[in-house]
Amino acid sequence: MISKGCEQCAKGGKMVLFVYGYCDQRDCFYCPLGENRKNVTDVYANERKVETDEDIITEAHRMDALGTSITGGEPQEAMEKTCRYLRLLKDEFGEDHHTHLYTGITGGRENMRRLSEAGLDEIRFHPPYELWGDMHGTEWEEILHIAREEGLTPAFEIPGIRAEEEFLEFLDEGAAEFCNINEFEMSDGNFRRMKEEGYELQEGHMSAVDGSKEAILDTMGDHERVYFCTSVFKDAAQHRNRLKRMAKVIRREFDEVTDDGTLVYGKTWESAERLDELGVSEEFYTVKSDHVELAWWLLEEMVDEGDVPKGEIVEQYPTVDGTVVERTPLA
Repeated sequence: MISKGCEQCAKGGKMVLFVYGYCDQRDCFYCPLGENRKNVTDVYANERKVETDEDIITEAHRMDALGTSITGGEPQEAMEKTCRYLRLLKDEFGEDHHTHLYTGITGGRENMRRLSEAGLDEIRFHPPYELWGDMHGTEWEEILHIAREEGLTPAFEIPGIRAEEEFLEFLDEGAAEFCNINEFEMSDGNFRRMKEEGYELQEGHMSAVDGSKEAILDTMGDHERVYFCTSVFKDAAQHRNRLKRMAKVIRREFDEVTDDGTLVYGKTWESAERLDELGVSEEFYTVKSDHVELAWWLLEEMVDEGDVPKGEIVEQYPTVDGTVVERTPLA
């Protein structure tokens, strides 16, 4: 089973709203947060640092977001902010803008009520690893029922460290709606700690950890409400589709959108007047402070024919920072 939130994520339609970088669970060796996100109060909407609430709305429109996932750190440690952002998103985009939240603490009934009233649809719990297999009869079982009573969809989202049948029991008992298992990964933020714990990368993989996937799939993979999210899928589908959504929204008339969701255009240091002389329509170029950007195929043709001495083809991400992927000189 794939939840509505996951369906939107697979389409690249979920904005990631990072609300708070602090977390009381300080001993999670597998925490993937990098240094720029750990133990900070900064807020990020995707890659955009949020200075005002309007930045969140701008970023959501920039990618034509279908919904928002709220993460940290620990969002329940910043309830006032988290609830304000939920209300902001629902007010702007309506009830169909699906929201889910990742949390590593139970939080209690008051938090569940506040989150629900603010507009949260789905809450995904990540119990501490050392408690796996021994959660029945604890606050982790209780909070699933409380969350549902307060109008939220309760679920588990856990790293794929090892198979654990207790999560299946919660599903079969009706306490949790589904369980997402993320392929265990090494990142810049946890690489050193993971190595110290004895984990190694899978051969031929940039991030996936060796050894856990097969056992998890054998034990848990056949359950209809368990979804295993691979690192390849995250990179190849979720991230790429989000870039494609952004690119289609912000592309100019002359930008080409690639299969990877990047934008390609030409760059020349000729004047707009020179382009006008060459018969280039104004819709096919944009004047910048020290250069002109235009359709790459037009620029390539003009350089080949000697009408323009040089230029370059630029490929860049459609993100707010506009990171350049490649520059190809034309001369």
